[in-house]
Amino acid sequence: MLEFKNVSYSVGEKQILKNINLEISDRFVAVTGPNGSGKSTVAKLISGIITPTEGRIFFNGEDITEMSITDRAKAGISFAFQQPVRFKGITVKDLISLASGKNISVSESCAFLSEVGLCAKDYINREVNASLSGGELKRIEIAMINARGTVMSVFDEPEAGIDLWSFNNLIKVFEKMYERTQGTIMIISHQERILNIADKIIVLADGEVVEYGDKDAVFPKLMDVRTGCRFTKTTLV
Repeated sequence: MLEFKNVSYSVGEKQILKNINLEISDRFVAVTGPNGSGKSTVAKLISGIITPTEGRIFFNGEDITEMSITDRAKAGISFAFQQPVRFKGITVKDLISLASGKNISVSESCAFLSEVGLCAKDYINREVNASLSGGELKRIEIAMINARGTVMSVFDEPEAGIDLWSFNNLIKVFEKMYERTQGTIMIISHQERILNIADKIIVLADGEVVEYGDKDAVFPKLMDVRTGCRFTKTTLV
C-alpha cells in the first residue's frame, strides 16, 4: 500500500501540492484533473524524482520519503515517464532485459513487445534513440515496465502518442500486467476509457485532492464536469 501523509510540494513561492493525504492499495487507480493540477508531481513524488517539502510517503509500511529512485525501484515501484527517455547505444532487447533484472530470451522480449502492438522482429535489435517516434518509445517503455513486474507501476499519460488500435489494446496490457503482479497500477490520464476501468479515481485541482473514491461514484461527476460544470478546490459541482 502507498500512503501520502500531509504531503506538500513547493517550488520557490509556488505551491504545487497542498497537504495531500491518500491511501492507495487498489488494483487500478486513475489520477485525473485539469492541466497544472499536480498530477505529474504526484507521480514524481512516488518514483522519487522529487522529494516533498512537507509530509511523508510510505510504501508497504516503510517510510520512503528520502529513499532514492534506485532504492524505490528495488522496493517494487516502477515509473513510466510522460516523455520516455532515449538511450543511444542500447537496443530494445537490452532495455527490456535490464528492466526485467535478468538476461531474458529473444522470444520473451518479443512477447512483451507484441503485447504493446509492436512487430518484434522490427524492433528487437533497434537502438532506443532518435530514430524511434514518441509513440514507439511510449510502447517500448510500457513493455519495459511490464517486464519489470513490480508491485506498483505508475504511468504518466500512457496513451500519449498511441494510435487508436494500440490504445484499445493498452487496456488489455494493463489487465495482463495486474494478473502477473497482483499489485497496484496507477495511471495519470484524461481519457474516459482509462478512467472507466479504474477501481478508484483521484481528482486533483489547484494542487489539492477534490475527489477520491470508487469509480462508480466519481466517474459520473467527472462527466458532469465535462458537460458544463467546473472544478473547485473543495468539490466537484
